[in-house]
Amino acid sequence: MSKLVLTPNIEVADDFYAELLAAHEGLSKAESDALNARLLLVLANHVGDRAVLIQALEAAKGPPR
Repeated sequence: MSKLVLTPNIEVADDFYAELLAAHEGLSKAESDALNARLLLVLANHVGDRAVLIQALEAAKGPPR
C-alpha cells in the first residue's frame, strides 16, 4: 500500500497556487465548484491508487469533530 505524501511536494508551490486562482477567475460559484470537481477527478485518476485516495479523503476531512 502506498502512503499519501502530506509534506510540501509541489515545485514552486506559490506559482501553482496563482495558476489555480487564475483558472477560477471570472467563473461563477457553480462554475468554480465544477472546475474543482473536474480537477479533483483528473488528479484522482492520475494517482490511481485507491488506498492513497482514501487517505487523501481522510486528510481532507480533517480531525474528527
